[in-house]
Amino acid sequence: MILTQDAPPRAARSGPPAPQASLVVQGADATGIVAAVTSALAGHGANIVSLDQYSDDPQGGAFFQRTVFGLDSLQAALPALRADLDRNLVDAFGLRYTLRDLSVPKRAAIFASKSDHCLLDLLWRHRQGQLPVTVAMVISNHPDVAEEVRSFGVPFFHVPCQGADKSAAEAEHLRLLRGNVDFVVLARYMQILSADFIDRVGVPIINIHHSFLPAFIGAGPYAKAKERGVKLVGATAHYVTENLDEGPIIEQDVVRVTHAHTAGDLTRRGADVERAVLSRAVLWHAEDRVIRDGNHTIVFA
Repeated sequence: MILTQDAPPRAARSGPPAPQASLVVQGADATGIVAAVTSALAGHGANIVSLDQYSDDPQGGAFFQRTVFGLDSLQAALPALRADLDRNLVDAFGLRYTLRDLSVPKRAAIFASKSDHCLLDLLWRHRQGQLPVTVAMVISNHPDVAEEVRSFGVPFFHVPCQGADKSAAEAEHLRLLRGNVDFVVLARYMQILSADFIDRVGVPIINIHHSFLPAFIGAGPYAKAKERGVKLVGATAHYVTENLDEGPIIEQDVVRVTHAHTAGDLTRRGADVERAVLSRAVLWHAEDRVIRDGNHTIVFA
């Protein structure tokens, strides 16, 4: 008779959980990429918490992967881990990657105008711990929301922006933002950003708007939608590019409406969707769940 003995149970981890980091990889698909990623992480004693991947064509298409892992003494281990990833991913496969300590939240600036529903929703969610970001500042072209913003303990800056020439306002925006933020959120900021500003700000910009576009452009879109008898109202959150409202889409949603809803009803329902869509887009960006690929996004939500 052969006697066997079960392996001793693995000891439970004691003490605080290991710090976590995100690793986002993209490039041409090839055999062995996942093995290279997991091998590099395992070689440094990292424990993979989650791994999502997508290939638009396994036969030479584009590959995208987001991995979250825990690793003791993460900050000390990052330089050596980056060196291994350079060899295993960049040199071997020609891939691009980003590696980030998730305990260090991204810094966001929020731009707003008079409409405050998206702005206050983001500030409330942040205060409730639902958005893992640091809100570095709120910038508005109107002073109306200053006291409400400051009640959240967030710095508020009023930067007037009137007329066709916005160069002075954008120069002040750049002065406030440079070196202080990792991304910008346009929470119903009703000004068009110049191509020069978008290029010089150097960080991603997320915008929210009603999803009727390109229909019902301009002021009063919900009243126009009511006149046309629309059956859906919705919102779109996207990254800002030089092409107005045509950047890579992060999130969208809709709600049904009927002939019985007034223009005011449509506006209120639209505002609800805008809040939800923008908060999800900000959350996913903050957690490195969104990968840009040209004018397209892969979202591991």
